[in-house]
Amino acid sequence: MSQPDLRERAERCYDKIAALVSGPVSLMEVCGTHTMAISRFGIRARVPETLRLLSGPGCPVCVTPASQIDHLMAMAREPGVIVTTFGDMLRVPGSKSSLEQERTRGSDIRVVYSPHDAMEIARAAPDRIVVFMGVGFETTSPTIAATMIKALAAGIGNFCVYPAFKVVPPAMDALVASGETRIDGFICPGHVSTIIGSAAYEPIARDRKVPCVVTGFEALDVLEGVILLLEQRAAGKAEVQVQYRRAVSPEGNRTALDILSRTFTPCDAAWRGIGVIPGTGLEPREEFLSMDARRRVQVEMPKDAVDLPAGCGCGEVMRGLKVPTECAMFGTACTPSRPIGPCMVSTEGACAAWYRYGRG
Repeated sequence: MSQPDLRERAERCYDKIAALVSGPVSLMEVCGTHTMAISRFGIRARVPETLRLLSGPGCPVCVTPASQIDHLMAMAREPGVIVTTFGDMLRVPGSKSSLEQERTRGSDIRVVYSPHDAMEIARAAPDRIVVFMGVGFETTSPTIAATMIKALAAGIGNFCVYPAFKVVPPAMDALVASGETRIDGFICPGHVSTIIGSAAYEPIARDRKVPCVVTGFEALDVLEGVILLLEQRAAGKAEVQVQYRRAVSPEGNRTALDILSRTFTPCDAAWRGIGVIPGTGLEPREEFLSMDARRRVQVEMPKDAVDLPAGCGCGEVMRGLKVPTECAMFGTACTPSRPIGPCMVSTEGACAAWYRYGRG
């Protein structure tokens, strides 16, 4: 499709959105890629001011609590331990330090591009324990689970995973149940939904009466998703719809889900800036307990971890109570080159998106 055709379609979408918005409406996305797309395409600047597009806890890096980062750093200080992680975790602040700072102090902390890379490091260094930091939503966790299955089958006994996984739908439900934030509809994450399927959001629509639309990541995808949510609201409906039909089915990816259920079991999980949300974490099943880094490298969990420094608004941003520019530190004390809060560290964080693109 040519650029003029795309622009024409986008203008029609904006006109339709304006016609559907008759009062205050708050829609929340819970995906870091949507966070960046909405800002990069300048969508907030074009929709009516009464339509609030909120960024929820959709960045897995941002919601990883300081206590887990502190715990991992303590492991990295142990002799014979190699800690491996995705690069976007390096600069995320713990209570008093970060993985990047610990690396400069001599800890063996390495950036990898996949859990398979971490497994290969373990294979090449059988006398060392290699810990991979398992951070991510349902998009990432199946690949880590598959690597654990492969490592177990290959007898790579020095490879283990620090489980810091998060599960999205129960967190969405908890946000609605808290009553803190007005949420008139969810722009559901596209990547996560390719794994879990659109049916995973049915309880939110049915029980909480909040419309849900699984949406893609191009400008027209987002605009069409917003229109579907506004149309549901206008009709007094609360259903699950799929705008991202080219990638998402109701049942999801059965192979990936089977791998997850074989490897992990649900558990409660702490979310930075939000607190503990029941049933939103994953931890290894009995067959894979030998690969749980918390068992293999037994160091004391640091106490009194501080998730957010005084004055940091990341928690309120991720709960939809503020937009990033309403934080007093935004763009002054806290910038991408000198991040204070986690939402400014990750490229998918709401503060980083607003810093780079603003309202568009």
